[in-house]
Amino acid sequence: MTAFSTEFVQADGFRIRYRAAGDGEPLICLHGGGGLRISRAHEMLAERRRVIAFEIPGFGESPENTRSESLEALAHSMNAAVAALDVAGFGLMGNSFGTKLALWMAIVRPAPVRAIVLVAPAAIREDARASPANVSPEQSASLLYAHPDRQPAVAPPLPDIEAKQRALTRRLLGPPRDAAFEARLRELETPVLALFGTADRVTPPTAAHLYREILPNCHNVMVYDAAHAIDAERPEAVASVVEDFLDRQARFLVRHTSGLIHP
Repeated sequence: MTAFSTEFVQADGFRIRYRAAGDGEPLICLHGGGGLRISRAHEMLAERRRVIAFEIPGFGESPENTRSESLEALAHSMNAAVAALDVAGFGLMGNSFGTKLALWMAIVRPAPVRAIVLVAPAAIREDARASPANVSPEQSASLLYAHPDRQPAVAPPLPDIEAKQRALTRRLLGPPRDAAFEARLRELETPVLALFGTADRVTPPTAAHLYREILPNCHNVMVYDAAHAIDAERPEAVASVVEDFLDRQARFLVRHTSGLIHP
């Protein structure tokens, strides 16, 4: 098992916690609305590259984030954190809520971002579906996982942390469709991989066509038998397809017209 260290960086007035492991090409990771977690997929990716998983300001034990007025503003803060670590060219991977933040980071500072991975993306949605941020922990498990019984028991966050995270996620994520944001995405030439779980009811795979239509250089992959927490349910599948994409980018074998269901 890959051991992740816990570190902190000062950036744009925030003290930001991050977990890091591995050596090689950097991969910056942004978590979803449930907060920072290291999955088996992260561990596998760290076997070949430097994985840096940030805790977004306002999550976990960090102070409540009332400063960031939008995801665009938060993207500037996170780009400052990456720069403070002296990371030059890098891959960028976001989960759910973190996918929209990742895209904003690439929009406002595209030069160092070599490729973007969107896992269960919530950046563009067909409609406002059920969200783990709006239901009880028991109900949340049924939305996050196709097979909740197969997941190890994990203590939920403390009530005050959970409430703080949910409030920030709701405030910053915005509506399902955002015309101004999508107009910026149409100009983003960075290669993008979007992964959808075939059993995801939060960000369902029916929205995959929107990413291909709006992003100029987007590849879609459907991950079989996974719900919203794809990297927790199918870590080997996620790690293998992400590795292939980060290595190949424009030569990635899944083209726009493919409907590949990853085994």
